Amino acid sequence: MCGFAGFYLGIQSDVNDLHDAVVNMSNALEHRGPDDSGKWFDAKNGFALGHRRLAIVDTSASGHQPMTSINNQYVIALNGEIYNHSQLRAELELLNHKIVWKGHSDTETLLAAFEFWGIEETLKKAVGMFAIALWETASKRLYLIRDRFGEKPLYYGWIDDGQHGKVFAFGSELKAFKAYPRFSNSVCRVALKQYFRYMYVPSPYSIYKDIYKLEAGCMISLEGSPPLNPFTQILHPLDGTPQTHQNLTMSRWYSLKEKITKNSKLHFEDDTGSIHALEEQLIETIKIQSEADVPLGAFLSGGVDSSTIVALMQENQSNPVQTFTIGFEDKKFDESPYALAVAKHLGTDHHELFVSSSDAQSLIPNLPKLYDEPFADSSQIPTHFVSMAAKKKVTVSLSGDAGDELFGGYNRYLFAPKLWDKVKWMPFSARKAMGNSLALVPIASWDKIAYAFNRLNPGSLSIAQLGDKVHKTALRFKTVQSIDELYKNLVCEWPNVDELVISSEFTHHALNIINTLEDPLPEMGMDDAESRMMYWDSMTYMTDDILCKVDRAAMGVSLETRVPFLDHRIVELAWQMPLQTKIKNNQGKWPLREILYKRVPKELIERPKAGFGIPLGDWLRGPMKDWAEALIEPERLTEEGFLNPELVRVIWNEHQEQKRNWSFKLWSILMFQSWLEYNK
Repeated sequence: MCGFAGFYLGIQSDVNDLHDAVVNMSNALEHRGPDDSGKWFDAKNGFALGHRRLAIVDTSASGHQPMTSINNQYVIALNGEIYNHSQLRAELELLNHKIVWKGHSDTETLLAAFEFWGIEETLKKAVGMFAIALWETASKRLYLIRDRFGEKPLYYGWIDDGQHGKVFAFGSELKAFKAYPRFSNSVCRVALKQYFRYMYVPSPYSIYKDIYKLEAGCMISLEGSPPLNPFTQILHPLDGTPQTHQNLTMSRWYSLKEKITKNSKLHFEDDTGSIHALEEQLIETIKIQSEADVPLGAFLSGGVDSSTIVALMQENQSNPVQTFTIGFEDKKFDESPYALAVAKHLGTDHHELFVSSSDAQSLIPNLPKLYDEPFADSSQIPTHFVSMAAKKKVTVSLSGDAGDELFGGYNRYLFAPKLWDKVKWMPFSARKAMGNSLALVPIASWDKIAYAFNRLNPGSLSIAQLGDKVHKTALRFKTVQSIDELYKNLVCEWPNVDELVISSEFTHHALNIINTLEDPLPEMGMDDAESRMMYWDSMTYMTDDILCKVDRAAMGVSLETRVPFLDHRIVELAWQMPLQTKIKNNQGKWPLREILYKRVPKELIERPKAGFGIPLGDWLRGPMKDWAEALIEPERLTEEGFLNPELVRVIWNEHQEQKRNWSFKLWSILMFQSWLEYNK
């Protein structure tokens, strides 16, 4: 796991200027690669490439980057891991006996494969997570490549250099762009509105104007001098047809939609066969992802996903796997006892880090430094702490991420179709009237009903914040007209974001407004709402929220994370399974449960699904109140000119008076304000 950065001027340039600029950019990524640094220049063409290395495979100097290929055809900077590089190397040796290797790094293997098979063919053969900057020395062509599902970040675009105009640049994080001399890009208000809708900035946007995230499974090819002017229409290839902007071409080298359409469902006599196929592939995947030249462990929450990964890891290792979890002083949010029980059963070397409220709150001012752009998934806090705990013992940690999206684990896959089935028979006017009726009853009255019910039904049947939930449901009844609209409403925190974000005359600046949720669905396998929701989550929330959260939290402490469920062979296998194999008996992730319960007693796992949460609502009324109020003071908001101060004040007051629980909305506002303050 590493970080890289660079830029391409397309003109003869002074070596010293190239050196100083790219060193500044790459040093801003030192946390991603504290073990080594490197740089490479083509002064004649004004190209500079810098790299920071976290040494995982081949920790010797032979793994140094940027690395030049055997025949000097390519220069590469790689962030990530090619898990099957040993197999690729063996295949290359059979085909070309003249290869003389300098070391055993996956980067060296990848370069040789590019020279022998070509770029796209090599990418299709590669099993891994990666972001790549590749310079072709003869043609002076730059390639930027991102892995199939966006595990590793890659930004690109035009830096607004007050002295030299627009500079085409790229890098692993926005920190690198900001480190370029005279960086002056402004906030993109289109991206800002998208952030408030979803609590993260979705691809292909970044928070800065003219800088973009390269979408998962995409590749940029830039031959000759880079375009001097940024996009007038953002490139967003939906299928195999490349899109161009002057001499910059973007293509999609991997398409999950295409795989879903082309791959037929598995045909087994019963679920046993498909679950066995999944189990065998998981065992192989975890085996190759457990290879490293540094200490390796795993996150363990005690849930289905992480427990499955750890159980299979431990089964195939002679020594106890190092596992890590965190606990909270607030027992409502503390799942550490569940993780401990699983760890004891499996015999892992388990480590717990207990986090107090003050510990968590002390991290919050540093979140803008970690995330580079506004990011409002509050589980970023516990994720960073568990990464800190792991880093004390290991350099690589496996996680159970992506199990929910692939195997139907989120609660919305269960309750949304049921809710819609109960009301879809009603004409829209009737549903709207029912929503209006529900909203007429004050939240406090609903809460009194819940209080009476909870006294008679303590424990798992009790209902929390009934009034708030009823009013949110009422809003959806009044606005949605299909199950798909219901899903899109559920994942949207600010449906009416224009009320919050103050527009400017440049808000749309002639660009096409991209929303991947509106892209065409795969032609097959989307008959049921649950599959559509899983597909949309895989294309949006998983990449831009979950994977971003884990990458920044872990790399902030120089820890590499690996996600076995995102081996593309597992992803494609999951999408070949019928829905009824994934969701059964009102439970998601059925195949994973069947694999896990052969190794861990069911009673250690079965409990209501919980998020990786923190008591935000209480904190904003208590110890964090002063910090929050300072960030959203009306005069300050008016002067900054981004957010509607009146609306923010209404939401703040209703939360303080406990009329509504506006924790998530307030957190999104505070994360933007905190980011804005940090980046003044």
